[in-house]
Amino acid sequence: MNLNEMVAMAKANGASDLHLEPGLPPAIRVRGTLRAAGAPVAGKLLLEAAHEIIGPDGWNEFLVRRSYDLSKNVQGVRCRINVMHTSRGVGMAVRLLAGFTATLEKLNLHPDFKKLISNNHGLILISGPTGSGKSSTMAAMIQEINLVETRHIVTVESPIEYQFKPYRAYIRQREVGRDTPSFEQALIDAMREDPDVLMVGEMRDPETMRLTLNAAETGHLVLATAHSATANEALQRVVAAFPAEVQSGICAQLADSLVAVICQRLLFREDLRMQVPECEVLIPTHAVKNFIRRGEFFKIMQVMETGAEQGMWTYQRYRTWLETRKTWHRAADGGEDEPAGELGAIEEARVAPPLPPPVASRPAPAPASKASAAGKSTSKEDLLEIQPEEGGLEAIISKLKNKP
Repeated sequence: MNLNEMVAMAKANGASDLHLEPGLPPAIRVRGTLRAAGAPVAGKLLLEAAHEIIGPDGWNEFLVRRSYDLSKNVQGVRCRINVMHTSRGVGMAVRLLAGFTATLEKLNLHPDFKKLISNNHGLILISGPTGSGKSSTMAAMIQEINLVETRHIVTVESPIEYQFKPYRAYIRQREVGRDTPSFEQALIDAMREDPDVLMVGEMRDPETMRLTLNAAETGHLVLATAHSATANEALQRVVAAFPAEVQSGICAQLADSLVAVICQRLLFREDLRMQVPECEVLIPTHAVKNFIRRGEFFKIMQVMETGAEQGMWTYQRYRTWLETRKTWHRAADGGEDEPAGELGAIEEARVAPPLPPPVASRPAPAPASKASAAGKSTSKEDLLEIQPEEGGLEAIISKLKNKP
């Protein structure tokens, strides 16, 4: 099998991940369990596939770093791919992304999460172990803003996982390595781009964390991810990334800018035969802010256990809510992505109408009868349909040059 066939096989089996290694059978992860699927893969086949998907421009970088991250549509499936050099040759780890537009309802998350994104500024930190659905949750929160609010959203990702179609919001997506050299440069640029909302794919180093905190302090709503097992551990990891002499200042920034910390993990439900997100949520009350300023993160859990009225969730409390939930969304029920410019039934029932053209650009309206005004409906022309270019800046310039 070639790469296209292996991705199609993984999709047909409902896999979330596909692992390829020379001399070993393909391995797929289904409902959290890894299993072999097929005959061993030849190293030459994987090398050729890697060269094709990375392309000549990125191949030299791969030879230097011995790894390469990218996102690509394979067999109609949006995939996040990490190509790496191993002791056997060139291997790949392929994450198959959901084939539907992520929303809080579709991810079976608690509706309280919508309250968090109503803030105009501050930091929402989404944490959890690898493969726990952090990126999907962050994408769902961005989509909630996109469906109902007229905000300018800038995302910085490595690579881009979900491609957003602007509806009410104006969305720019930038991929590190293709559209910008680094997270740091993209965040510096963003401060000159009039954003309302910033999405930072991952805070990997102290400089990215510093710029993210600065953005959250200066009137922007910032969503970012981190790796941790608990909400207070996520805050500890951010502070511990900085030198000891500046940690007190970082604690103060966190206390002042924090909107919430969401930590999640995936729980397999035997009765539903699917994985559902199990979360804990930390809300910065006065007590929590004082603990953060003093660096006493170990005391935060005590506040969370008694903070249900303030919107806090412990894992145990959230699991109790999951057990009482009656309606569930399954990816198979929703099927594929909605056509460009159209929304699913869930969104249509609750979104605000699309943005009208600016008043100054409209011609004076002609008189209309009450009957015709009542029968008027929103046309597809009102929707913003902007498709990302996978080829990057060079592909866009080439297309414009060749355009008649």
